[in-house]
Amino acid sequence: MSLPFGVALAALFAIVMIRVNVTYWIGRGVVAGFAHTRYGTSLERPKAARAQALIQRWGPYAVVLSFLTIGFQTAINLAAGAARMPLRRYLPAAVIGSIIWAVLYATIGLAALDTWLAVAAASPVGAALGIAVLAALLVWIVVIRKRRAAAKSADTVV
Repeated sequence: MSLPFGVALAALFAIVMIRVNVTYWIGRGVVAGFAHTRYGTSLERPKAARAQALIQRWGPYAVVLSFLTIGFQTAINLAAGAARMPLRRYLPAAVIGSIIWAVLYATIGLAALDTWLAVAAASPVGAALGIAVLAALLVWIVVIRKRRAAAKSADTVV
């Protein structure tokens, strides 16, 4: 069973818009709560003001671009809320980014999922081996990076 493209696109857009807006409002709520603690005055320091100004200016671009990444989208939308980015700047960026995300997932993402499910149905052992190879590759990349970082830090210490 396959969804028509328009239905898939609309559903994905709605899902991501709900998710990013909830994340944004969680960020705003956390900062509002933090402001009522004894540490709340730290939000009024010059560094905090500069950081907020930076996010207010460049944040909408970061929000849009975050939809092209894996793993940064939530952090950037949370930061936009925490920095109290005005809705007049946040919402257009969130809408544009959500459209991009929905189009990517409705085309490439769902096609990849269909392909993966077809492979898994045809050969569950092959699908399991594919997952094992990807996991091994990821572990290998992480180990190599840690070794290089350790070697680099050892070189700078000596």
